[in-house]
Formats: sequence, C-alpha cells, structure tokens
Amino acid sequence: MASRAPSVKENDDKLLTSAISKIAAFWGLSNVKLSSVLGLSEATISRLRSGKTFLDPASKSFEAGQFLLRLFRSLDALMGSDDDAAKSWLASHNLDLEARPIDLIDSFKGLLTVCDYVDAHRARV
Repeated sequence: MASRAPSVKENDDKLLTSAISKIAAFWGLSNVKLSSVLGLSEATISRLRSGKTFLDPASKSFEAGQFLLRLFRSLDALMGSDDDAAKSWLASHNLDLEARPIDLIDSFKGLLTVCDYVDAHRARV
C-alpha cells in the first residue's frame, strides 16, 4: 500500500504561518534569515509576520515551514522545554553536523539534516 501525504485541512495555512512567525520571533530570526529558510522574499516574510498573507499549502515554503515547526517541537522535547538550552544548541557549533545548526537551516537540505539529527537523538532518550 502506497503511503499518502497528509491532507491539508482548512486553516492549515493560517495556523502554520502563525506558528512560524512565533518561532521566528522566539528564536530571534530576522526577516532575512526566515526568508532564506522558507525560500521567500523579505517582503513576503514581512507580510507573513504581520498576518497579511499566509503560506500556500501547495508550496515548497509551506513544506519548509512544516519542517521548521518539526524542528522547534523536537528541540523542545529533547531539551525538556528548556528554551535557553534550545537556542544555545542552535547557535553552537555542532561537531557531528560540522556547523552551527542555525546556519544549516538556510537550505532545505540543511533543514532536513538538522531535523533528522534532532529526531535521531530524541529516539535515544
């Protein structure tokens, strides 16, 4: 049986956009940084953060937003809801990843790599 992608429900665009805006504010991500992560222009990021537009569920940016949310939730679980520890981990050089995780999430591949890395460590807990 083939696996199916989760269906997008009504208001998912608004919910994910709101969550991404809160994560960006919490982690101190600038519009420039968030535009790199989501692959959108800075102007679009500004409109997203102000609630004037939402991520399109059919876009790669929506998928990147889902992974950013996954990373946030996974880090929260791994760090025992210690917000300072999560922010510190993101900003610190990681020997396994050979970079700071916050720098890696600028590309879709890097975002997936960091998500997979955190999830692998969560599985050991």
